[in-house]
Amino acid sequence: MSEIRDDRQYTQTHEWILDHGDGTYTMGITDHAQALLGDMVFVELPNIDDEVSIEDEFCVVESVKAASGVYAPADLQIIKVNKALDDEPELINYSCYDDGWLVKFKSHSVDDLMNVAVYAQILD
Repeated sequence: MSEIRDDRQYTQTHEWILDHGDGTYTMGITDHAQALLGDMVFVELPNIDDEVSIEDEFCVVESVKAASGVYAPADLQIIKVNKALDDEPELINYSCYDDGWLVKFKSHSVDDLMNVAVYAQILD
């Protein structure tokens, strides 16, 4: 069974969001998503200060099996990217909730996310 952390919220497209409580958030793909994709080989990250509209693809994770887009859960502005993924995309496989995060962003509001209980139900 996939690991799901209760300090995060989740999207329908299997991204996790960690709210820092100050209008900034950290985002990555879930354990379920990385398990389905398999061994990561490349991550295309956005640029710092990029502004992204809700539901737009802004990042791509590529594995030995497939490439998958990562979608914005809200209108947002990128404030930091995980440059460690340039050399070690497999961090997503080994530590998707910690060292394998994708981006940090700021947003006025991030709505329509699932809590851990609801996300767990869609995985069943």
